Amino acid sequence: MSWTDERVETLKKMWGEGQSASQIAKELGGVTRNAVIGKVHRLGLSNRAGSGGSAAKAAPKEKPAAAAKPTTKPAPKPKAAPASTPPKEEPELDENGIPISAARRAIIPAGQPLPPQPSANEISPEALAKVSEVEKGAKRISLMELTEKTCKWPVGDPATDDFWFCGLAVQQGKPYCEAHVGVAFQPMSSRRDRRR
Repeated sequence: MSWTDERVETLKKMWGEGQSASQIAKELGGVTRNAVIGKVHRLGLSNRAGSGGSAAKAAPKEKPAAAAKPTTKPAPKPKAAPASTPPKEEPELDENGIPISAARRAIIPAGQPLPPQPSANEISPEALAKVSEVEKGAKRISLMELTEKTCKWPVGDPATDDFWFCGLAVQQGKPYCEAHVGVAFQPMSSRRDRRR
């Protein structure tokens, strides 16, 4: 279905009369209610006085003359002097001319070193030693080789060729092998003790 000039004129006329999008779609044929609404918005016709239905419904009812209140205009309020606003700073743009948001500034580009992770300081030396030993014997598999039975612990920087996953057998109900579970999932009491 294409919007010919004749169909657009029919749509404009019916919309101006207060017809609903469903009624217009039915009249035009071969078009949905949503297509009519979309075309109305694209044409800029969406701000009509009535809320739908026929034009007779859209006409406001007149109030009886006895109930009319005398109209007195209140004194205009003095306009406050505009507050001095500091001039807006021009946003920093990337190489494509797109503004760089704070969230984009926080992203570390590939190949750059990551900032120190706070959780690394909280892991016990015994657990780190166990992980170090296990990683020496790890299968070193790629993302495409991961299964539900392989340890999904990532090792290295994903932006480099020296990135791999552990690949050892997982602990029952966990995504990691026994050594990596010891690092990833710590008992609540030990975490609570460290905060004190």
